[in-house]
Amino acid sequence: MKRRTFLQCGLAAATAGPLMAALQQSRLDDAAGVLSQAVAQGQVAAAALHVRQNDFVQTRAFGKARDENAMFLLGSISKPITVTGLMTLFDRGEFKLDDPVKKFIPQFAGDGREDVLMRHLLSHVSGLPDQLAENDALRKAHAPLSEFVAHAVRTPLQFTPGSKYQYSSMAILLATHVAERISGMDILSLVDQAVLQPLGMKHSAQGLGRFAQKDMISVQTEFAAVEAGGGDPTAKEWDWNSPYWRKLGAPWGGTHASAPDVDKFLAEFLLEKGAVVRPETARRMVTNQNPPGQTPRGLGLNVGPGAGSAGCSERTFGHTGSTGTIAWADPASGTICVVLTSLPARAVQPHPRDTAAKHIAAATR
Repeated sequence: MKRRTFLQCGLAAATAGPLMAALQQSRLDDAAGVLSQAVAQGQVAAAALHVRQNDFVQTRAFGKARDENAMFLLGSISKPITVTGLMTLFDRGEFKLDDPVKKFIPQFAGDGREDVLMRHLLSHVSGLPDQLAENDALRKAHAPLSEFVAHAVRTPLQFTPGSKYQYSSMAILLATHVAERISGMDILSLVDQAVLQPLGMKHSAQGLGRFAQKDMISVQTEFAAVEAGGGDPTAKEWDWNSPYWRKLGAPWGGTHASAPDVDKFLAEFLLEKGAVVRPETARRMVTNQNPPGQTPRGLGLNVGPGAGSAGCSERTFGHTGSTGTIAWADPASGTICVVLTSLPARAVQPHPRDTAAKHIAAATR
């Protein structure tokens, strides 16, 4: 087991009160202890913890994550990152949230599809399923993203658009395909140029980008979800660790990033810097878009206390990933918490990522 402290902002000691700094360090040590123990016991192969609270910043790495720049497969934290690429086009007036998806994908028509709006895709109320019925077959065939799009366009809606909430990876796929059609760029290039580069996310990529697979932390796929090849001994050619999947850059789960880079992404919304999207667009993305009675969602982001950990405020936003990741920001306390692990989310309950994040949230009460 390897555990090192890589970054502790010296400014924090100078500007934060001694009691505040001590409380933050104590909670951080508690969170780090959870991950350190999980690695020592062989439960987790690699993990990274990154915390920002106002001017206090610290990153720790564990196990096979040898330094703060270790890059993990983010899983569904990819969704808000790729949606942000789409929203740069919203800022340019290239589409409106109430535009029908058919306006950009004409073949997305019939059986109620004409009623699906862009906002429905982004807040998970479109009626599209999470994964395609053909998901495994497509991955086994090493299908390109365009083939996933073709199937998603034809897949039946499961309910009237806007009438209920259902988490949908395929909705995010179609939303980002709209971005491809508008921009004339593939989503991997758009995310790199419109999001990662402007935010200085130098240890991040949609797909592998300029990196090699050896630069990435492997997922403990023996504990993976079924749709990621879990339980299938023949899945090595298409599971989360396969060269095919790592290169694909699926907009619903194929982003790689270090923990400090995920912080840079969340800070764009927490601090409304305007480096990628306009401040008013950032606020819109972290504001609930769904009506009362439905699960609250922003645009590509989970919002409300359920987006974070116990103790987070109503203003919290963030996302989790089935690869074993969690990231949230709480404007009420100025806190960003990022926990990346190699242990899939379904492997164990409670998951070390969640326990560690709860320690960080406790410091904000």
